[in-house]
Amino acid sequence: MTPEQGQTLRALVDRRHDEQVRFLAELVKIPSDNPPGDCAPHALRAAALLEALGYETERDVVPDEAAAANGMISATNLIVRKRFSDDGPVIALNAHGDVVAPGEGWTTDPYGAEIQDGVMYGRGVAVSKSDFATYVFALKALEESGIPLSGAVELHLTYDEEAGGMIGPARLLEQGLTRPDYVISAGFAYNVVIAHNGCLHLEVRIEGRSAHAARPDTGVDALEAATGLLSALYDLRRRYEEIRSEVPGIDHPTLVVGLIQGGINTNVVPDLVTMRIDRRIVPEENPEQVERELTDFIEDFFRPMESVSVDVRRILLARPLTPEPGHEILVDRLRQHGSAVMGEEIAVNGVPIYTDARLYSAAGIPTVLYGAGPHTLLEANGHRADEKLVLEDLRKATQVIALTLADLLSP
Repeated sequence: MTPEQGQTLRALVDRRHDEQVRFLAELVKIPSDNPPGDCAPHALRAAALLEALGYETERDVVPDEAAAANGMISATNLIVRKRFSDDGPVIALNAHGDVVAPGEGWTTDPYGAEIQDGVMYGRGVAVSKSDFATYVFALKALEESGIPLSGAVELHLTYDEEAGGMIGPARLLEQGLTRPDYVISAGFAYNVVIAHNGCLHLEVRIEGRSAHAARPDTGVDALEAATGLLSALYDLRRRYEEIRSEVPGIDHPTLVVGLIQGGINTNVVPDLVTMRIDRRIVPEENPEQVERELTDFIEDFFRPMESVSVDVRRILLARPLTPEPGHEILVDRLRQHGSAVMGEEIAVNGVPIYTDARLYSAAGIPTVLYGAGPHTLLEANGHRADEKLVLEDLRKATQVIALTLADLLSP
């Protein structure tokens, strides 16, 4: 790609930036909270927006039973394919349209896509509806540039990242709907991510025996037993700080008890308590060993309590993302163009979250994360109130993706 071609691409992105902002706003305005995971309506709206831009959109409608098994109501994956020639690599760009629920504390409408001082606010605006817009308009710039290209670009817009990705990217790969040579997955604009944590979700079911609150001695208090487990888990969490990852950007394993439910009524001894545990797995750890050790820890805690029963069930086991051979060319091009466009050195690091990118890497496909956003997840208020995106970062990240694709697809 010549310098003149690069300037043409950047100018084409600039020309459509206002349209790109409107496109993103429409995506933010349609709720796609997961849970509950009724995401097909958002996919229909996204498909309509894509088709208005001239793209043929393949709809992979996930069967109801598969969605239900994944803890969701509905999902439809979208694929856009643009082939520039019959030879050359296939590069997939993946972003997810499902989001966590807004929660409390917002100062703007979570679905309003309000813009204040060049910043758009809304649930999913940064994670990762922004990269629907990034990737779509980078591809549009490539098409309009007239630059000779070899190979193909695919857009993979999926809807179950918050539930593990198994009916999104994993399904696309398993069903043979795609087999790209490289993948760029949703990320942020000031770093290229080459590794991330895995995640284990366990559900712990603790059973005692109900009784009238006037005679608690005749029951077995499941909540009291659960409270003891909580203290033990928090002690274990502090010990995880001794396990250090060598990946920049990742510190140590973490553990959070994110959900607790139980009890019948105020005047009844609780007979059942369930809790959900989130255990983040650093790239150096073995996920199966982590699950085995944590399950044993919980079961051993209750072993002396003959009147309390416990059942531990896996909800999710997401493996860490580790670099796949061949990812270096993605890193090189993204850093080169990112540094030029963003005006600062683009770091290469890991992140403590887990993403759909791991599913492509696990299939042997070189994969990295890069897209629109700030330096860190915290700056974007990802998964928090007032999630936001600086629209200038959206424009610049789109330029970086367009330039990177042009290099990778150069004949």
